[in-house]
Amino acid sequence: MSLMISVSGIRGVVGESLTPKNLTAFSMAFASWILQEKLAFQGGGAVEERPRIVIGRDTRPTGKAIGDLVGNALLLSGCDVIDLGVATTPTVEVAVTGERADGGLIITASHNPVQWNALKMLNRRGEFLSAGEVDELLLIAESEAFDSARWDGIGTLTKSDRYDDEHIEQVLQLSCIDTTAIAAEQFRVLVDCVEGAGYSIVPKLCGALGIKSIVPVACGGTGLFPRNPEPIEENLQQTIALLKESGCDFALVVDPDVDRLAVISEDGSLFGEEYTLVACADYYLKHHKGAVANNLSSSRALRDIALRYGVECYSAKVGEANVVEVMKEKHTVIGGEGNGGVILPELHYGRDALAAIALFVQAFTFWRSENPGGKLSEFRRHFPDYVMSKQKIVLGSKGRSSLAGIFADIARAYPAAEANMADGLKLDFADSWVHLRPSNTEPIVRIYAEAPSTAAAEELAGTFKGEVERRSA
Repeated sequence: MSLMISVSGIRGVVGESLTPKNLTAFSMAFASWILQEKLAFQGGGAVEERPRIVIGRDTRPTGKAIGDLVGNALLLSGCDVIDLGVATTPTVEVAVTGERADGGLIITASHNPVQWNALKMLNRRGEFLSAGEVDELLLIAESEAFDSARWDGIGTLTKSDRYDDEHIEQVLQLSCIDTTAIAAEQFRVLVDCVEGAGYSIVPKLCGALGIKSIVPVACGGTGLFPRNPEPIEENLQQTIALLKESGCDFALVVDPDVDRLAVISEDGSLFGEEYTLVACADYYLKHHKGAVANNLSSSRALRDIALRYGVECYSAKVGEANVVEVMKEKHTVIGGEGNGGVILPELHYGRDALAAIALFVQAFTFWRSENPGGKLSEFRRHFPDYVMSKQKIVLGSKGRSSLAGIFADIARAYPAAEANMADGLKLDFADSWVHLRPSNTEPIVRIYAEAPSTAAAEELAGTFKGEVERRSA
């Protein structure tokens, strides 16, 4: 498998597509790009001080070795490095701005299996690079136009362990968090961190929020994931069983780098990754009226919530950086993606499961103030109810090059639907929608369909799977 490159960085299988050679090359290219950005930011001339880069990693067994390699490459490129050690992706984002650094690198492959690892790249705002910035970095990497420091210009390494506490404190200081109200509910919560970077910080946050009792699952920080680490229903059957046995009020599940949150209700039903953002936005809009944003493949439920509050709901191309771009352009107060990722500008512009946990628990607490003793499964029924079907198509001989024409043909064939071709093709019908989106990494088209029932969603996805297959054969 080849190295995968996107706006969030590079990723691959360690020892196969992700090697010491390309890790060193991309680290040095990143250092050179950071230097160029620093020069541009200060208006040219000589660099007044060495670039500063924050690095952190999840708990994968390969993380420490990769972190040392990356850190040394940055030092030899003339950068000072602040090494957080094991840290969540959003914690590194918080640290970049906290340290007034020029950028950040996170060694994590997120929800990919343990043999994978990756470099996620952040700019001086602690945000993922834009597509244009990634293109600039790739030109540096391909041309090997690296900046190497002289013997007397090598950077210094500083280790810091303060940002877990700093991150938690910033979450607690959010304008609509009331730990006294949460504590009064005396919640008993199961926390599943899949042995990832959240193993310590997530239980600690839960305690700080006022959750009375925490039952930790896979919180040893070994990096040896006990299951497929993506927090979707098919991978959470053991967690569901443990929740039922424990008698907890609900379960909080994060992915290895803690930018996504899944919630399981007391009866073992999933609250739904799509509904993490929906529940958080519904609560947040009670306190901060303003527009919201998601991506084109996210549930219509967020739009319905926005209508309740009389605000706009904007949809971006799939990808965190794309959502952030729209959020900034439209000045939204909250946003995210339907994979359990919540972005709260009040805190920072990045998906943050810690912020999501605080908002979600607070939202449930607020609902219980009007529904004493109510169950989370009952709280879920408070929201618009949609079902999503996700399918895919392996492209035929015509391949990706013909997709623009195929999508245009399909859009013309369904004039009753509102068509959006910003990211593949999305067709919005009266009570449902379908999104046909080519993968950036595989020769496939992903199909997302949402409707009021499972049967309707699957039928819709199947219909448009046939439409693409027929035209691409």
